[in-house]
Amino acid sequence: MRICRYAAPTGVAYGLLEGDRVRGLAGDLFPPGRDVADPVPGREEWALEEVTLLPPVTPGKIVCVGLNYRTHAHELGLDLPLEPLLFLKPPSALIGQGMPIVRPAMSRRVDYEGEVVAVIGRRLRHATPEEAERGILGFTCGNDVTARDLQQRDLQWTRAKGFDTFAPLGPVIAVGLDHAALHLSTYVNGVRRQWDCTANLIFPVPDLVSYISRVMTLEPGDVVFTGTPAGIGPLEVGDEVEVEVACVGRLRNPVRDEMELFAREEG
Repeated sequence: MRICRYAAPTGVAYGLLEGDRVRGLAGDLFPPGRDVADPVPGREEWALEEVTLLPPVTPGKIVCVGLNYRTHAHELGLDLPLEPLLFLKPPSALIGQGMPIVRPAMSRRVDYEGEVVAVIGRRLRHATPEEAERGILGFTCGNDVTARDLQQRDLQWTRAKGFDTFAPLGPVIAVGLDHAALHLSTYVNGVRRQWDCTANLIFPVPDLVSYISRVMTLEPGDVVFTGTPAGIGPLEVGDEVEVEVACVGRLRNPVRDEMELFAREEG
């Protein structure tokens, strides 16, 4: 099952992506104050080209983990963490399929970091790994875009990780996948730059989600970026970056310049 969120002439809704068609869901997938509802197809149906795919969820929290692949820690010359290294991205950083990553004027190096992202489906607080695994709705693709020069300059990562457009997410939430067998690749202009599998995570997904739930309550719709493998690198204006998770799909985003976009808006 591949759940999407889309904009159609009738408004914004959740749906099921089935080949090249989208079937709208009856009711809200994330009812306020409740766990995720069972996806029930409604009557609305669209061809994929008739709708715009949006980020597949609107999270209250974007929780991320650093250094969760041994290869990534090695390429940075850092020791393996003894416990998960957590940080947050603001929801305002969220963008979806095809939306541009905007390179900010205050940074000289903006990097891609392709990641497998877990979408939370039920409220989790002090959850065991087994409870955490049952509380994951599904998985999607994410890009932990980072202003690397600012990350190295600041004493914490808020600015480097938190710019608008620095949390691409999508295109769908895939339900029913094995959390330990998700193959991840990142491409820049069609050339593969990263590839790995969640079998190689330092902290497996259920353990990671369990750990986070002992720090902060995870609510339905929150997302957890599970870490990036080796192969991170810079993005230039005009590039297209794609993050692919097998059985989920490809998240595609072009890279644009902040001042160029600002000039267009002013014009």
